Amino acid sequence: MKQPLAYVHPAAKIASNVVIDPFVTIDQNVEIGEGTRIGSNVTIMEGARIGKNCVIFPGAVIGAIPQDLKFRGEDTLAIIGDNTTIRECVTINRGTAARDKTVVGNNCLIMAYCHVAHDCIVGDNVIMSNATQLAGEVVVDNFAVIGGGTLV
Repeated sequence: MKQPLAYVHPAAKIASNVVIDPFVTIDQNVEIGEGTRIGSNVTIMEGARIGKNCVIFPGAVIGAIPQDLKFRGEDTLAIIGDNTTIRECVTINRGTAARDKTVVGNNCLIMAYCHVAHDCIVGDNVIMSNATQLAGEVVVDNFAVIGGGTLV
């Protein structure tokens, strides 16, 4: 269900039962799976792939271009697995030519104000506590729990 105050690019591929709250922006070249809920003021940019039954809380930005000077505008992805919760004001950037994608796995909890930079690979069942910041090209193993305010 899309709210009339949300913008969804006509080329975005959104499952029919995705809930999209007001003031959401969803760009082209985006795919969102069944049962996902997108909270208000979320921005989902080109190259985002969001799985099934995810919950994205207000203020998150998914798929922004990397904050990396080697990025040259190449087509890259930000992939979020199924059953993952992205809390308020989380940022997850697209990849660069180094890996072509940033990945957050299935069944993850990414708490408020976390940042997942370009080309990171976050495994399944990971918990990133509030304000955890991952620099580019970091790999986090399955079932890892990262304490609040951690810088990697």
